Amino acid sequence: MPAAYLFDMDGLLLDTERLAMTSFVDCLTPIGIAAEAAKTFFLTLVGTSVSQTDRMLAAFLGDAGQAEFIAQQWNAHFDQRLQQNVPVKATVRATLAELTAAGAQMAVVTSTKGARARHHLHQAGLLGHFKFVLGGDEVSANKPDPAPYREAAARLGFDPKRCAAFEDSDRGIMAAMAAGCHAVQIPDLRPVDQALPQLGQLLAEDLARAVALVQNRSPAIMA
Repeated sequence: MPAAYLFDMDGLLLDTERLAMTSFVDCLTPIGIAAEAAKTFFLTLVGTSVSQTDRMLAAFLGDAGQAEFIAQQWNAHFDQRLQQNVPVKATVRATLAELTAAGAQMAVVTSTKGARARHHLHQAGLLGHFKFVLGGDEVSANKPDPAPYREAAARLGFDPKRCAAFEDSDRGIMAAMAAGCHAVQIPDLRPVDQALPQLGQLLAEDLARAVALVQNRSPAIMA
C-alpha cells in the first residue's frame, strides 16, 4: 500500500474545470473573442498556476491591463457559479471516505492558491479528509516542476517514491512523475487530438479505479 496519497484538486477531486471554462468564455465573448477560440485557449491553461495563467492570458490578449481586468471578472463569474454548489467528480466522496476510514495519510497538491483551494474543498465537504492542502502560492515552484509533490511528501514525512499521486492534467502528471511518485492520470478536459504524455504513468477512468491500481501495485511502495 502507498505510504501516502497526494491529490490534485480541480478536474481531479472537484468537477470545476467545465465551470471555469464556461466562466472564461463568458468573459471573453463580450470583447470579441469567439467562444471556440476562447475554449481552445482555455485548454492550454489547465494545470497552470495563477501567475502562469496571468502571463499566458496577457500574451493571448496582447494587453496586460485588459488581461488583469478579464482575470478579475473570470474569478467573479466562477465564484458566483460555485456559491450554490461545488461539484465533485464521480467516485471521489466514497473513495476518500474509504481511505479516511482506513487511516490513510492524504494531502491535496494544487496549483490553485491555498486559501482559495481550502475554501472550495470546505464548500464541497471534502476538506476534513486531508492532513493539509498545499496551494500553488505555497510551494517553491509550480507544476510541471516536481517541487509541489516533493514538498508535500516531505511535509508528511515520506519519500515521494512511497507516495501515490493522482492528476488529471499533463502538467500535473509531469510534476508527480518527476518527483518519483507512483502516479495515475485521470484525464478530464483536454484537446481531443492531443496525445497523453508517455511518462510511464498509470491511467484510470475515475478515482476509485486509480486508487485500486496503486494499491495493487508492486511492494516497492508498501508502507
